[in-house]
Parts: sequence; structure tokens; C-alpha cells
Amino acid sequence: MVRMVHLNGPPGIGKSTLARQYVDEHAGVLNLDVDVLRGLIGGWREHFAEVGEIVRPLALRMADEHLRGGRDVVFPQYLARPAEIERFEAVARDSGAEFVEIMVLDTRQRSVERFARRGGGGGDPDWHEQVKEIVAREGGAEFLAQAYDQLAEVVRSRPAVTVLSSQEGAVERTYGALLSILSR
Repeated sequence: MVRMVHLNGPPGIGKSTLARQYVDEHAGVLNLDVDVLRGLIGGWREHFAEVGEIVRPLALRMADEHLRGGRDVVFPQYLARPAEIERFEAVARDSGAEFVEIMVLDTRQRSVERFARRGGGGGDPDWHEQVKEIVAREGGAEFLAQAYDQLAEVVRSRPAVTVLSSQEGAVERTYGALLSILSR
């Protein structure tokens, strides 16, 4: 069955890394990385939130088209509002695909620390520096801790979520666990 795999989790936990590795090993799967899409829209640095409102509908349409074509989608994106998750779940369901929710987590404290050490990716060389600036303006470590708490609430409120434990530096172990979840 065709499926949409939502890799959710705190910023900097490794969602995009896992998605890239999965897509590299599975021909035809779309890596629907909204952060990469955001970097394709002019003014994203100055208007980060507004550009997010532009790319989310594009991502929904891309997912729908790809799933209706009989191909899987992996969607590495932090989403803490159940209503947003439900929008992507509805696209999967409406296209006849299975929606698989995986929450990639470390402990709250280690997740905050990992964000501070993250780098690379995002489709733009200064992507993570820009995001770090935004997080700093929003409250830094406290903002990230609150984001983690919101994700913990998502896990409690959405019983179909599978939690994938992610340990920093153990990408291959985490990826192996992801493959195990997806083979069920």
C-alpha cells in the first residue's frame, strides 16, 4: 500500500537526515522537506512565518499528486498542532494511502542541546543559522523545551504515533529502527 510517512520531532533531532537516507535507498519516494521548499521562495529569511503559509499548501498538493501516482512520500516536519497533522493525514487518506506517524525523540534536555549543535542541510548554506536566530528571538532553550512539551502532547493525543528513539551520533541505529517500524 502507498503511504505517507510523517517524521515529526523537535528541531535538530535528525528528521531530515533520516528522510534523505530513506529516499536515497527507495527509488521513487518523495522527500517532502518543507524546509527545502521554504528556501525556494524569495524573502524566506525576512518573512519566515509568512513563507510558511505559502509552502504548506504547496506541500499538501505535492503529497497528494505523488501519492495518487502510486508512490510513497516521506515528510520530515515538526508539527505540534494536531490540526496541521490532520491536514496531511487527510491528504493521505483521500488519495488512498496509509498515513504513518513517527515521532523522533530524544530526552527533552538532549533535544535542546542537539539543536544548538546542529548544522548543514535545509537547501541553503545559512538555513540553520537563520533558524537558530529565530529560535533565539523566540526564547532560545525555553522555546525549544516548550516545543518538546507540545510534541509530547501530540504523542498523548494521537494514539497511532510510533515513538522512535534517537540518540545523537547514532544515525545508523536510528535509521535501522525506522526501517523496522516501516516493515511492520
